[in-house]
Amino acid sequence: MTGGGAGGQGIAGGGLPRESRPDLSEQRGLAAWLPQRLAEESPAVLVVGDLILDGWWSGSSERMCREAPAPVVDIDRREFSPGGAANTAMNLAALGARVSVAGIIGTDDAGAELKRQLLGAGVDTSHLTEHPGIVTTTKIRISSGGQVLLRFDDAAASIPDGALAGLAAAVPAAVERQDAVVICDYGTGVLAGPVRARLIECLSRREPDRLVVVDAHDPRPWAALQPDLATPNAQEAARLLDRRLTGGPERAAVVTEHGQQLLQATGARAVVVTLDRDGTVLIPSAGNPHRTWARPATEKQASGAGDTFVAALTLARAASLPLTASLDLAQAAADVVVHHPGTSVCGTHELGRYLESFADTALTADELERHIRAHRSDGQRVVLTNGCFDVLHSGHTRYLNQAKQLGDILIVALNSDDSVRKLKGPGRPINSVADRAAVIAALSCVDYVTVFDTPTPIPLIEQLHPEIYAKGGDYTPEMLAETEGVEAYGGRVCILDYVAERSTTAMVQRIRDGEGAAVSEA
Repeated sequence: MTGGGAGGQGIAGGGLPRESRPDLSEQRGLAAWLPQRLAEESPAVLVVGDLILDGWWSGSSERMCREAPAPVVDIDRREFSPGGAANTAMNLAALGARVSVAGIIGTDDAGAELKRQLLGAGVDTSHLTEHPGIVTTTKIRISSGGQVLLRFDDAAASIPDGALAGLAAAVPAAVERQDAVVICDYGTGVLAGPVRARLIECLSRREPDRLVVVDAHDPRPWAALQPDLATPNAQEAARLLDRRLTGGPERAAVVTEHGQQLLQATGARAVVVTLDRDGTVLIPSAGNPHRTWARPATEKQASGAGDTFVAALTLARAASLPLTASLDLAQAAADVVVHHPGTSVCGTHELGRYLESFADTALTADELERHIRAHRSDGQRVVLTNGCFDVLHSGHTRYLNQAKQLGDILIVALNSDDSVRKLKGPGRPINSVADRAAVIAALSCVDYVTVFDTPTPIPLIEQLHPEIYAKGGDYTPEMLAETEGVEAYGGRVCILDYVAERSTTAMVQRIRDGEGAAVSEA
């Protein structure tokens, strides 16, 4: 299960302005509530960069052509969608942002179609430069039977100086009064020379609360801008590190190990490396790295999930959601679109429905046992941890991310409402077990959630036999009643970091007292 979790101060009492936070009595369905609340913030976002028109042509293929050993596809469907920077803009608009685009298109049919679709989505195109001397970049995929057979690209060999000068001249007005600016530089030359110089000039003296995100094939030319976020993918990060990143989950450890090198190369305050099916790694200049885990998809025709990720991340940060929470929300949005064919967007309602789907995801011990059996047959190790997880905060998310990295499958066992009352007193839990399960299940690091009503999770441990039992660092193995049972079947007890400055009890008291955040959050 992936995406849409919490970080920083947590979803309840998190990074949105105080007047926009839900009361403690109104927290039902918080995970699904969040996308709508972010849309209501409606930040102004400029997307500047390489605009592309994606084509998806499909048909039947039942014969080979005579002149070459190649299949013949009889096209019966032609669909076009905004791609590249235009897809980022479309996703932002679908998630509720007020979006403008700046870039260069031709006066050809592809440029007209691209502009028509942007306008239809409510995107402001007044800062577009239209030039008759260039071909609008177009990427057309030919598919049959659900399989892409060929992609052909049509693009300008070079960008005329007049077009670059026109876009550079539009930059000052375009960046005015924007809450965030996303730079999508895919190396076509649109953002070269005068355009990059003008963007760096205008944004280097930006207001402190204006967010700048660089999504570039090569972020190094933008390092002087000192962006708030840089979002290289695995291949781009490998080039920045001048090393090969082999496929597989070990890439996350390599990226984390060389995080400072990535920060230095990009000049960014934080770097988010996207690792496709292995999720993402956040490297902040201050604080701890953070992971998200993707929900794998078998869909072979999906495109643009990275654009969706950047759009959702930008929206969440522009609306002041904490950085780790923004990352999990962006992962959830990307998980939505990878299950769609073609170049698609993730809208507010779809993201809300996706997060809401986690609301009834607590499994029984017997159901978990069946799932675990399948995971073990694939050689995967199971990690189990437990707790109340009443009002989620950054101590929780850091702890759960650490627990996930101990194995392959993370199960979170939640105390039932009755057991929370026995542990914490009559005023707790704040959130019912159904709501707590929904929020925990929506975290990308969590694979399964269950509920137990016994004084300890020992009966659950004895049934599931997790390879690793994880607890927070305010315990020692000797203090835990569970240790003897875990070690009896060959399991291991792991004590994770204790985040002393984070407390659900203290957070609840601050909310009830109407106080602000106790500490500054990223």
